[in-house]
Amino acid sequence: MPLGKAQLQIIAELGKMARLTADQRAALAARPDDLNGPALEKVLQEEYGLPPFAIFVARARSHGLAPCNVARLKTTGQTFERIPQEFCQQNLVFPAGVIGDLLLVAVANPFDGTLAAKLKELTGKKIIRMLAREKDIRDKFAKDQHGVAGFDDVIERIGAEFATEATVTGEDVTEESGPIIQLANRIIEDAYYNGTSDIHLEPQEKEIVIRNRIDGVCHEKLRLPGKVGPALIARFKIMCNLDIAERRMPQDGRIVFKQFTKKGLDIDLRVSTAPLNHGEGIVMRILDKQKSTLPMTALGFSEENLVKYREAIRQPYGMILHCGPTGSGKSMTLYSALNEINTPDIVIRTAEDPIEYTLAGINQMQMHRHIGLTFAAALRAFLRQDPDIILVGEIRDKETANIAVEAALTGHLLISTLHTNDAPSTVARLTDMGVEPFMISSSLLCVCAQRLIRRVCKQCRQQYEPEGREKELMQKALGGWSGPVYRAKPEGCPKCGGSGYKGRVGIHELMITNEELMEAINKGRETSDLKKIAVRAGMKTLHQDSFLKVKEGLSTLAEAIANVPPDL
Repeated sequence: MPLGKAQLQIIAELGKMARLTADQRAALAARPDDLNGPALEKVLQEEYGLPPFAIFVARARSHGLAPCNVARLKTTGQTFERIPQEFCQQNLVFPAGVIGDLLLVAVANPFDGTLAAKLKELTGKKIIRMLAREKDIRDKFAKDQHGVAGFDDVIERIGAEFATEATVTGEDVTEESGPIIQLANRIIEDAYYNGTSDIHLEPQEKEIVIRNRIDGVCHEKLRLPGKVGPALIARFKIMCNLDIAERRMPQDGRIVFKQFTKKGLDIDLRVSTAPLNHGEGIVMRILDKQKSTLPMTALGFSEENLVKYREAIRQPYGMILHCGPTGSGKSMTLYSALNEINTPDIVIRTAEDPIEYTLAGINQMQMHRHIGLTFAAALRAFLRQDPDIILVGEIRDKETANIAVEAALTGHLLISTLHTNDAPSTVARLTDMGVEPFMISSSLLCVCAQRLIRRVCKQCRQQYEPEGREKELMQKALGGWSGPVYRAKPEGCPKCGGSGYKGRVGIHELMITNEELMEAINKGRETSDLKKIAVRAGMKTLHQDSFLKVKEGLSTLAEAIANVPPDL
């Protein structure tokens, strides 16, 4: 009997690839049908000298699929964001990338027609399959799990060093010892792969505790003996060129991590040290340079707020302020806004401390306070540089505030951040800094207060109908609306790591100035009065916007109530 259809298609594809002549194809086609997949590959390799990869490419094309070499795919913290890793391992699938609404996946079994349907249901995206070898996918999972190693082996080696003569003589493990260097690298690598935003190293009386902040919540990762602390802290200080002998004063620095790792992680870390009661502590903010800024539509703005905000950032002059605590997403919003309005005919200057992301076509300046390059000094310089738009990282003092207002009143669009609780209280903060009320009302275009709340996991969220106090809060915040909403599953699922939440979304309070508000500012009215005027003019408070996210199924009532208090 002749060969089957699948084998004949592979042979035909090898002919198209000029790997087999017509005579060779005819000879193979006449072979008995006992040449199944592995047997045919063995004959092609041993008798015809074809390389295994060429045969694999032909097999992929015979199924109408593109070949995929999964060994070349990089695993990052976002690789298994859409498809849980456990599902991928069970079904021999590996996420290869995203192009718009298309999700590319490498599969080992081209005959499993139900898998694409499962993936589409899981991700909500159109699935494009590519063919990979089963062994390559299994090896990829094994390699990556080995690559993101745990801490047991290096902790054992550190323990062994304590048992050596160095410890007996009273000397600590040094920051240049091999295990300490490995431990420092693994702490950063593990944090990055798990989607951590900040790494906290906190000395206790007898231990040093390492905690990672993921989606705004801190999780304890490691507890190490207290003696390891000084060496580990010193290693991180060496990595960012800080003075390791200075342990009494806070220091700030930056780690360019690709200099210390062979895993191709192009990330920087913003480092801050502080003397605490049991020794030095460190907090490191991870800045992923491979991560691009998000489009405005992905930041969580409601449709109404997005229209208003886009109109504000396209004004020729005036001041736009973003307020909120550290880690509330202000920087990402500012970068996204600049990206949207950045065109060749506009000159943009930024003064930042630090420069978190490099933006193409925008001139960015890093502050250096120790040499006198402050936000105020940068602003004064920018006013002589003929800019159209100026971004100042933060208004911290009276001098910066006054120059910022002056810039906004002299034909520049000034964008900056301020630390206040909500949008209306920004006016009181500027007044407290010594800015005259009439200067504020004349320059201010809008104030955007924001927070980040956790997204409920789409995979395991549970729908329910609120009752009692929850229902009352919803009706008050949403103008009488009530209906089914979602809550987080207590035990979570593999996709969300058992937390019930995955990722975060922004909530916003956008206060746009109008004649009534300007008049109230000039008269020095209280913050509560300004808030009432802004709400009458259409402003949605942080509390209202957080409940809007609950209504849309993006977050939960528990998360909304925990992050923003109800309006009085």
